[in-house]
Amino acid sequence: MQRLKLFVPLIIFVLLAVLFWRGLSLDPTEMPSSRLGDAVPAFELPTVDDPNAAITPEVFKGKVSLLNVWATWCQACRIEHPFLVKLAESENIPIYGVNYKDDVEEAKRWLEQLHDPYEFSIVDKEGRLGLDLGVFGAPETYVVDKQGIIRHRHVGVVDQQAWDKEIGPLVERLRAE
Repeated sequence: MQRLKLFVPLIIFVLLAVLFWRGLSLDPTEMPSSRLGDAVPAFELPTVDDPNAAITPEVFKGKVSLLNVWATWCQACRIEHPFLVKLAESENIPIYGVNYKDDVEEAKRWLEQLHDPYEFSIVDKEGRLGLDLGVFGAPETYVVDKQGIIRHRHVGVVDQQAWDKEIGPLVERLRAE
């Protein structure tokens, strides 16, 4: 029994080493969404430009599109924004914004000053739509297929590399379906 006690620290060390090795092998940027394969959640919300609008998930049907969660308080969104403007101009893909937990007047100023890549931006002042989407924070971008089904989630800044390696090829494949 005494000899067995000598091996307890070694056994604990080996178990911890295995757990740490497993944790380090995970991709920290990969954040699966429980919404993948599901329709965009139900909502009826206004836009930044029109407080009387009643936008619903029906807008996603019939075309492949991007749903981009952004806010004026988000520094990464400011980094991402010029690429989204370029993408809207060059790739002929509709981009819908979700202005997440933000001040609408600030959002209007942001879009006027930095250009507006969005078909429109949905106002999600309380963050309910973001919660239903499983948003951890801004920016997050979802690829939505022609049936309004979420097919991909990108957490963080969408840039040329993310477009070329993951989002763009998926958009092209979904357009061909």
